[in-house]
Amino acid sequence: MTMQGPGVAGGAPADGGAVAGRPRVPTRPSGWPVLRTPKWMLAGAAVLVIGLTLAAIPHRPSTAERATDLRGMVHDLNVDIESCAGGVNDSMTALRAIQSGTSHDVKTAVQIADTAAANCSPANSMPMEDLVQYQAPGSLASFHLQTAVNDLVTWGFPLAQRVQTDVATIVSAKTPAAAQRASAQLHRDQQALDAERALIDRLITSASTSLSARVSPPSLPS
Repeated sequence: MTMQGPGVAGGAPADGGAVAGRPRVPTRPSGWPVLRTPKWMLAGAAVLVIGLTLAAIPHRPSTAERATDLRGMVHDLNVDIESCAGGVNDSMTALRAIQSGTSHDVKTAVQIADTAAANCSPANSMPMEDLVQYQAPGSLASFHLQTAVNDLVTWGFPLAQRVQTDVATIVSAKTPAAAQRASAQLHRDQQALDAERALIDRLITSASTSLSARVSPPSLPS
């Protein structure tokens, strides 16, 4: 009787193939499994992109917002220049009192003028130092109001300071000729002060009219 060897009918296939009627088991794929990004992360990324895009769009302030910015700016300027401007008024009042004869207290008049002059110096006055560093709101850039700020600084220092120094020189003059020279210098310095004030008034009034802000320029004496 002849024996059937391996690989013949009835035995296991010699080539390792599947046995008839029995399904082939699929082999396991090689490499790492493919990761899928969660949908919530995709949605979050989309929201972030939209937010960044909207943030990049420049905000255009309304006329009402710009008017509010102008009012706030003029208020700040008044606060910063108030001490210096008040000193001009005090100095001129002291000068008129001496010249009219209602007061003969020259020492006090000089002290008033000297103190007022110091209040107009950024080196001695914190409000004036704040004014030097003040930046006009960006919403008002088209009105060039930073120029008005710079003009206001100049109005106080050195122009108003010169007026107050002139007052001290006049009231302490030892001769009529010296008082006359100082008075002529005071007149020239007051003219320069008024010219600077006119520049400030024009810029702020123009912005106020354009925005219907109904705000007056800083109150500055001459």
